Amino acid sequence: MIPQEIIRRKRNGEELASNDISSFIAALAAGQLSEGQIGAFAMAVWFKGMSRAEIVALTLAMANSGDRLEWADIDRPVADKHSTGGVGDNVSLMLAPIAAACGLAVPMISGRGLGHTGGTLDKLESIPGYTITPDADLFRRVVKEAGCAIIGQTGALAPADGRLYAVRDVTATVDSIPLITASILSKKLAAGLQTLVLDVKVGNGAFMAERDQAEDLARSLVDVANGAGVKTSALITDMNEPLADSAGNAVELRNCLDFLADRKGNTRLEAVVLAFAAEMLVKSGIAALPEEGEAMARQALSSGKAAEVFARMVSMLGGPADLVENPDKYLARAPVEKPVMAARSGWLAACDARGIGVSVIDLGGGRRHPADRIDHRVGFSELLPLGTRVTAGEPIALVHAADEAAAERAAAALAAHYIIAEHEPALSPVIAGLI
Repeated sequence: MIPQEIIRRKRNGEELASNDISSFIAALAAGQLSEGQIGAFAMAVWFKGMSRAEIVALTLAMANSGDRLEWADIDRPVADKHSTGGVGDNVSLMLAPIAAACGLAVPMISGRGLGHTGGTLDKLESIPGYTITPDADLFRRVVKEAGCAIIGQTGALAPADGRLYAVRDVTATVDSIPLITASILSKKLAAGLQTLVLDVKVGNGAFMAERDQAEDLARSLVDVANGAGVKTSALITDMNEPLADSAGNAVELRNCLDFLADRKGNTRLEAVVLAFAAEMLVKSGIAALPEEGEAMARQALSSGKAAEVFARMVSMLGGPADLVENPDKYLARAPVEKPVMAARSGWLAACDARGIGVSVIDLGGGRRHPADRIDHRVGFSELLPLGTRVTAGEPIALVHAADEAAAERAAAALAAHYIIAEHEPALSPVIAGLI
């Protein structure tokens, strides 16, 4: 196998044979390709695309590049959810323990931030001691005893995806349907799932800005996953504004704990979390109808059972046992907190969600290069939702920054990302469709 020949053929728009794809991915997993070759392959795929057969071959090659988990000793349905990425999207942090509290086993393999979007693992690393790469025995034990475990890819699980994932983040090749499909599903296939629900984001803060793009991606994911034997569906959800009222790492962890304490009701975030919990429970056969699944999820929240599952997962993976009760003891705060004021009176009519995500990176809460260290303290909180009536000088958000200069820059940038209109806006529904 000559890597540059495979890159050249894909660059020229040729369809690659499955054995060529598997050979290239095997070399990638073995460390035999340079970052330049990996980036060139990703860029060729971005420009020329892949056929369905190529996507299946790429997904299977990446899934088979390391270990594949089995859950024969688990007496509950094994299920998971994955998001294509957004701003203020911390759904996984709450959804996994809610689903586990309702009777599912959730071995959730998550990722770091890509481009302007936040990463579940980066948020979890805000927790002192939390182990995002446990060995296989601990991972299995946590899933079996706590009901869920949210971890990152170990070197043994879809290792080819781990390397390709990092290169995509810094080569502007994140928003490629074939690469997104293979990246997401290779980890899910390797995790031994029975069912999967996908959150495909659409809007100015998503990788797929247009509805038809999101539907194409959703169909690609659903078709490939079902073809591989995992019962899969996808919800298309709105990403024209941050989903939570926070964007960052520790600030989104605090938001998660508030949610699990049932203090985030009647929000877009609640609507998405409950919709996915219901779909997971129906897909796994625990609930007969979405309404029944949603009722079960609400009970898991209001009873405190979901919070108990989250606390047990954190403790078993090395975090503090009393994080839920004492978040201020463990989640570091940024030295500077600065309110962002509305420039005029009116309605919050629109925002640049992608720009808000980029502003988090500018604060130090994301990466420009794979080796960059993240400042988990920084970000935005108390973000007012679109459709809110504001008066001039009223806070619309709070900046968390490492110093005064960074806070000033971030506050100015955030204010510029919002449009304040004279009339109440018509907003997109948060759940845009099911595939």
